[in-house]
Amino acid sequence: MAKNCISKLGFEDCVIYLVNHNDILVPKAAHGPKSTHNTEDGPIEIPLGQGICGHVAKTAKAEIVNDTSKDPRYITDGAAGLSEICVPITCDGVLYGVIDCEHPELDFFTDRHLKMLSAIASISAIKIKSARDCKALMEERERLIQMKEEMVELKFRTLSSQLNPHFVFNALNSIQYFVTSEKKKLAMEYLSMFSKLIRFYLGQLGQESVSLKDEIEMLHSYLTLQKLRYDGLFDFDIAVQEDPKKIEEAIIPSLVVQTLFENIIESVMSHQQKGQHFEVLLKVGSTSVTLEVVHNSLNMKSANNLSGYREGILQWEEQINLLNTVKGYNITNSISTLSDQKRLITIELPRLL
Repeated sequence: MAKNCISKLGFEDCVIYLVNHNDILVPKAAHGPKSTHNTEDGPIEIPLGQGICGHVAKTAKAEIVNDTSKDPRYITDGAAGLSEICVPITCDGVLYGVIDCEHPELDFFTDRHLKMLSAIASISAIKIKSARDCKALMEERERLIQMKEEMVELKFRTLSSQLNPHFVFNALNSIQYFVTSEKKKLAMEYLSMFSKLIRFYLGQLGQESVSLKDEIEMLHSYLTLQKLRYDGLFDFDIAVQEDPKKIEEAIIPSLVVQTLFENIIESVMSHQQKGQHFEVLLKVGSTSVTLEVVHNSLNMKSANNLSGYREGILQWEEQINLLNTVKGYNITNSISTLSDQKRLITIELPRLL
């Protein structure tokens, strides 16, 4: 474009400046005497408001200067010109840069030159805007693809943890024990609970939400089976301070509550910590569901120092961050120590319905 301005319009010098994120005009193309000219510190860069170019960029108004020697704004940057014309490159109120041309003759530039250069600037602005919009669109598309891949990985990772071989085999072994011990009623109860849990996990693999009622039922089943697996090393209570109708109506994001308990229990109980107790309290609001988990331990300091426990919580928090980024859920969580034997975990989930 700089070359065409010279060859087609009869100019002798042309520089295209683009404005950067610091509101500095940076030369991006040049033709004529200044095409190879740099200052001692490199290519000249002009802040908005400084010099003729900076003034045109700041005001977004084109100018013709018939005698630069009489204009105090003129910045000498090599071969001085006595005439200068400068037009802004703008589109929809957005400044992209300026086209600046100089000529060694006085009064060289005319209104005709101004109209032609303004038309060139308008076309250039549209092309620049289009190119940047396309780039932004491609970057957003790549970001969405990456987030979708991360969500798929998260779901499979979650399913893998939910169907942990130790959990599955121990549950089946316990059921087998009840059968061989003639405790058929217990065997049927646990087998029914186990099969429902597996169906729930597989059904949730392709889902982004879950009813609070189903989540509570499955959490109860999961904790019951884990309690059986660890031979009663921990106990739990689940309480809901709401009308049952609100529980049935509430829909929350999946992959949060279950994963929290999986990470905590697998990390704590793998070290055979005795005397564990979980008090779960659910509160349903108009726009959110709050889950409070009080974790009681006879040896909380020991639990705090377990690397597995810390890693489990960290993985869960990373999962929440990913869900917030991908889905915009704004899930919040906090962990606080109530006493030497109590820790409180609070989660606020959005009500999706």
